Amino acid sequence: MFPTGNELASSSGGIPSVLVPTRFVWPHGGRRVYLVGSFTRWTETLPMSPVEGCPSVFQIVCSLVPGLHQYKFIVDGDCRHDDQQPTMTPTFGTVNNFLFVTAPELPTAVVTPELPGMESQMEVDLIRRVTLSDDTLQEQVQRISQAEIEVSRRRIVDFLSSHTAYELLPDSGKVFALEVTLPVKQAFHILYEQGIPVAPLWDARRGEFVGMLSASDFITILKEIGNYGAMLSEEELETHTIAAWKDRKVFINRQMDSSTLPYWRPLVYVSPHDSLKDVAQKILQNEVATVPVIYSSSEDGSSQQLLHLASLSGILKCICRHFRHASSSLPLMQQPISQVPTGTWIPEIGEVGGRPLQMLRPNASLNSALSLLLKAQVSAIPIVDENFSLVDIYSRSDITALAKDRAYAQVQIDKINIQQALQLGQDRNTSVGSFGGRRCHMCLRSDTLQKVMECLANPGVRRVICVEAGSNRVQGIISLSDIFKFLLG
Repeated sequence: MFPTGNELASSSGGIPSVLVPTRFVWPHGGRRVYLVGSFTRWTETLPMSPVEGCPSVFQIVCSLVPGLHQYKFIVDGDCRHDDQQPTMTPTFGTVNNFLFVTAPELPTAVVTPELPGMESQMEVDLIRRVTLSDDTLQEQVQRISQAEIEVSRRRIVDFLSSHTAYELLPDSGKVFALEVTLPVKQAFHILYEQGIPVAPLWDARRGEFVGMLSASDFITILKEIGNYGAMLSEEELETHTIAAWKDRKVFINRQMDSSTLPYWRPLVYVSPHDSLKDVAQKILQNEVATVPVIYSSSEDGSSQQLLHLASLSGILKCICRHFRHASSSLPLMQQPISQVPTGTWIPEIGEVGGRPLQMLRPNASLNSALSLLLKAQVSAIPIVDENFSLVDIYSRSDITALAKDRAYAQVQIDKINIQQALQLGQDRNTSVGSFGGRRCHMCLRSDTLQKVMECLANPGVRRVICVEAGSNRVQGIISLSDIFKFLLG
């Protein structure tokens, strides 16, 4: 029998081979996926783990010696290969995937066993030189110049300027709007049951859309009633209409803020004829998650028709779809996310300034989480354990889970902790499990900007948490608004 690539590499001399961390990916789904190959002598099967946020993608990182390696995947008991990865047919017509692992560039200094501590330092230096990507091949990503960054951004901005909000409209679907005379209780029941975080408000008397109701309103309601030390009664929500709440909110804001800024502002919306760039800029400038796309057949703005709720994720999906097969012309897209000046990151040792990354423990009170969401003006907070490893995430839209079984009438936000609050909505997120299941969308520092953008382009995904491989320690968080602020300059 011919020696395998693994055996050749390990038997070619008395010097031990360098082990190279190599990622294997099976992106085609399954319940249980294992990896087997020449590096396991085709006998030992290595279990692969689903990628957080992408349950149909499985991965594993193996330390391999340099050389040729063949491998296959065992998916739900069936031995399979991936047609999208390099293949070879060694014997008897069996098709295997293969890859050739190259040794990282060695340091110029000669390391000998007689120098204590140096061998381990060499290993650390070698591992730092390896950049993992979704591909099975190891690549060294070169940093690009500022001029190349500007060229990539200009191409994206030109695309957004030349396409309109019409491209965001789905072929079919439905959009919910709430009448301002609805009780607040019923409004938040609708938000929860439909799984939507925000809805436009319609004033039938005026015959126009007048605002938006969001999860942030529910947060302010709970905190406002909590200030009086009383539990929220159903009668208060039953008699409080959306219109009355909006008037009350103006009064609350005037008490909290002594500035001269107006407390009520007209509805922020866009026309289907507006460019995607204008839509994105309106969302960013007004610090909102969505804007209604409204068409009016009359010059005075009457006879309004609600067509869609535009979001940054929808615009990002258009960008990814347009440039998916032309990413080579956008070198910026292939840069590791850690090298792109966007997002909020844990500061390095000695680093000062920058926006702090807010995190909480599972036993923190719900009241502290809601206060932090409002004070820090963020849409979500990572929940971490004592080692700062990601456990879950609490977002503004999670507050609507209190509408389940009228939980808002029984809980006090300063007496319930985040973990208990999240459990209230677990039946709606049936995949909740380790690290929050689909709730937490994660990436590594070595993942490309393109990969992070494609994740954020999925409906309902508003941020990606960057974690350390293996430990899942939180390193940073990249939101939709972060990406667009960077792309639009």
